[in-house]
Amino acid sequence: MLACQLSLWFPVAVNTVAVESAGDAGVPICAGRVTVVTGAGQGLGRAHALELARQGSRVVVNDMGGSAAETVSQIRAAGGEAVACPGDVSDWEFGAELVRTAVQTFGALDAVVNNAGINRDRMLATMSEREWDDVLRVNLKGHFVPMRHAIDYWRAEAKAGRPRAARVVNTSSGAGLMGSVGQGNYAAAKAAIAALGIVAGTEWGRYGVLVNSIAPSARTPMTEQVFAEMMARPESGFDAMDPANVSPVVAWLASERATVTGLMFEAEGGRLSIADGWRHGQAIDLGRRFEPAELDEVVGRLVASAEPPTPVYGSAG
Repeated sequence: MLACQLSLWFPVAVNTVAVESAGDAGVPICAGRVTVVTGAGQGLGRAHALELARQGSRVVVNDMGGSAAETVSQIRAAGGEAVACPGDVSDWEFGAELVRTAVQTFGALDAVVNNAGINRDRMLATMSEREWDDVLRVNLKGHFVPMRHAIDYWRAEAKAGRPRAARVVNTSSGAGLMGSVGQGNYAAAKAAIAALGIVAGTEWGRYGVLVNSIAPSARTPMTEQVFAEMMARPESGFDAMDPANVSPVVAWLASERATVTGLMFEAEGGRLSIADGWRHGQAIDLGRRFEPAELDEVVGRLVASAEPPTPVYGSAG
């Protein structure tokens, strides 16, 4: 399993707002908290784990193989607390083990950062069943499983009169928000993750759990291979594609300071925005069943009144 968010990102025009730096920017915002980070052996996941530790959280570091231990070593070398818990986050029993590891090692669980994912890029017309199944299993089920076992713990704590300011941060992608040519399986999984966050944010508020998602754009081992020029480190100046740029957003969303739920944040460099999802559009209601031939005009009017869709990444549009 690789910690990667390949989103086939292309620059788009967005509205930006300048803000003043906060006066307490140096105060650790996750002090005393315990966070599970999946896919934290490299790339974005490792950057998130390091930032969370820097912000005072004790971290359960997950990935496949020995890479989780490497991240733990970096955290400990910087004076933080962390433990490795390598394994497959799409496995039901291992999801329970992740939660147990947090509680048994550090006494609690306050946040889950779901970052683990893989891609198997191919055009849909030639995609194999295995390529589809693997990506949906690791990316989508690999988000649901840790969340499902975490909510068991948080519900029990709430019912016992010990409610926690629990947080979930999921990782979607621009591919899931806008679509991405050559990544139908990945885009479908990341779009489903976006919907999963909305539903969980609505259902779990009663237990004090806030659920938000990010769609990051950053340099990872995967994106360096696919977009070498775009992801290259600049010789000087701000490195906009440094994965560590995204991690402060994750740390804030995993902290008690976060007060929002069910939102999707696009993060890249020093830029942050909220991406809106599907919304009900203008409707035409005849008060009776449509005749098929009438839909020429009806659909034409609806399309003319709707905002143009954002182009799919990798398309000519």
